[in-house]
Amino acid sequence: MGCCGSAERPKREWKPLEDRSCTDLPWFLLFTLFLVGMCGICGFTIATGGAARLVFGYDSYGNTCGQRNEPIEGVRLSGLDHTDRKFVFFLDPCNIDIIQRKIKSMALCVSQCPTEELATYYDLKRFAMINGSELCSYELPGHKYPQLPERFEKCPKLPVPESKALPVFNRCTPVDISCYAKFAEAVVTFVSDNSMLNRLIAGVAASKEIIVGLCLLALVLSMILMVIIRYISAVLVWILTALVVLGSLGGTSVLWWLYIDYRMTMNETMTKDLRETEEPNDGMKTPKDHAQGLLIYAVSATVFTGILLLLMLFMRKRVALTIALFHVAGKVFIHLPLLALQPFCTFLALSLFWVYWIMVLLFLGTTGNPEKNEDTGLVEFRLTGALQYMTWYHAVGLIWISEFILACQQMTVAGAVVTYYFTRDKTKLPVTPILSSVLRLVRYHLGTVAKGSFIITLVKIPRLILMYIHNQLKGKENACARCMLKTCICCLWCLEKCLNYLNQNAYAATAINSTSFCNSARDAFMILVENALRVATINTIGDFVLFLGKILIMTCTAFAGVLALNYQRDYTEWVLPLIIVCLFAFLVAHCFLSIFEIVVDVLFLCFAIDTKYNNGTPGREFYMDKALMEFVENSRRSMAMEERGRSKRACPKEEVELTEVKTMAPGTSSA
Repeated sequence: MGCCGSAERPKREWKPLEDRSCTDLPWFLLFTLFLVGMCGICGFTIATGGAARLVFGYDSYGNTCGQRNEPIEGVRLSGLDHTDRKFVFFLDPCNIDIIQRKIKSMALCVSQCPTEELATYYDLKRFAMINGSELCSYELPGHKYPQLPERFEKCPKLPVPESKALPVFNRCTPVDISCYAKFAEAVVTFVSDNSMLNRLIAGVAASKEIIVGLCLLALVLSMILMVIIRYISAVLVWILTALVVLGSLGGTSVLWWLYIDYRMTMNETMTKDLRETEEPNDGMKTPKDHAQGLLIYAVSATVFTGILLLLMLFMRKRVALTIALFHVAGKVFIHLPLLALQPFCTFLALSLFWVYWIMVLLFLGTTGNPEKNEDTGLVEFRLTGALQYMTWYHAVGLIWISEFILACQQMTVAGAVVTYYFTRDKTKLPVTPILSSVLRLVRYHLGTVAKGSFIITLVKIPRLILMYIHNQLKGKENACARCMLKTCICCLWCLEKCLNYLNQNAYAATAINSTSFCNSARDAFMILVENALRVATINTIGDFVLFLGKILIMTCTAFAGVLALNYQRDYTEWVLPLIIVCLFAFLVAHCFLSIFEIVVDVLFLCFAIDTKYNNGTPGREFYMDKALMEFVENSRRSMAMEERGRSKRACPKEEVELTEVKTMAPGTSSA
């Protein structure tokens, strides 16, 4: 069936529909127009020469190297023919503006980079005569370099270091990068000793094979953990529960013990202190203040522990649901092994888009009208007028399209898990459920994904703007303004997380019923509200178990790294390789276990729908797995036992009333 709009279904069937229709088609068209605008920006930068200036480079007079140039009004030495001059040469390549992160030096187009160090102006003259590459400004003849008075301003700073052209961008770069040490120190602010920096970099270079091997180990461990976590989830959950309860009780007991011990000590020393000091010192805290503080801490800890124990008491049966969902999620990965490739596909798509985005951003940096900087006398290209809003449009595109790619991953996983759950006979699953889910997404639900990702973008942009303002005003604003900014940033972050969770469940509802984003979000929200305690249990205990899994993978990888790097006796060389390995291991574990978390959330939504609309009777059979079925049966048994208990407590009262009626009956008849 082709992509076309259709009316919403009046009745929710809550099972995967064979006959699907496109959802949120206007948002798909809007997103397509936005993509056309992004491509238009790229085309504009290429057409106006921004891409050529970035790739081939340009000099300080606005001439692009390696081609003929049109003269620029008001700029001398512009409009030159640089067909034979294909390389950009900086007169002072080590003069770097650390704040703006660019080279503050006059640039020229030359035919050859200096292949050796040139220490004097006679060396510059010899190089120009032999190689035909003049390294001073264009108006200075090469054979007169040593005699010209302008050589101090318009010739390169001596000595000219040996340079080598970059492979693609044709910039002459010094072979010895020691002149960039100051810039490196500014970037790596935590390193103050150049020798330490060199040793750390040398350690990474010497251990690159080990680093690659450990990164692959983290990858393998993450994939293994997703399969075996269903076997260890019960142990982890109950250990976690026990540690939380014991930790709360222990902390509360310690606080009360400290308070009682302090009060006893204070009572013993109070009389002695009063005898030594006739007037109390108002500028110091008295022992009574310390005791009152301990009492407040102890009471607060007691209230917190009481609430926690009550929550554990009410949620103890729902912990079993979390364990059952983890068990079924492990089965999902066995039946759908291509789910493990989702992080790779998402990472590849994001990487390709980010490379494209950065490339176009660099094109925008060299696009626009040439303007002469009055301070330096150099020509710079800047966007003016309405064209400067292209950068903002491009920035919004970074957020929206990135969120769109992540949402496509969520919809793909949700579609595959929904197909798995609502297929009674698992042997009749499609050959490639993941591929089928991708095809359904592309054919029917791109508009829904575009709308959900746009909502996240609307929340993320203000948060990023506030974070930028907070960083720019650091040290300048007062405490009240700083607190308000942080509060707004925190609130927007919380809102973004809540919307992300709701969007994920909305995508799952769309995968089931093929409804629009708003209807799917409303239906999913109602299901989640009806199962609020279960949602809280899964999101707290389940997320913490997955976090422990990430820490487990990172620590195992770090331990293997320590064993592998043990032959290097200089322990300072371990630091950077281990940091790189640990960060990569945590990132990989986060990517894979995030897929596991999505699977668990979608399974829970399917389970909640299944238990709401089915009861196991003929014609309304459950779709759920055996592990979830056992949970339902256990819940029914416990509910039945509770009903029997209530009926037994009610029976004695009924028997007493019946006895009273029987004893009263004869008297009534005789009367």
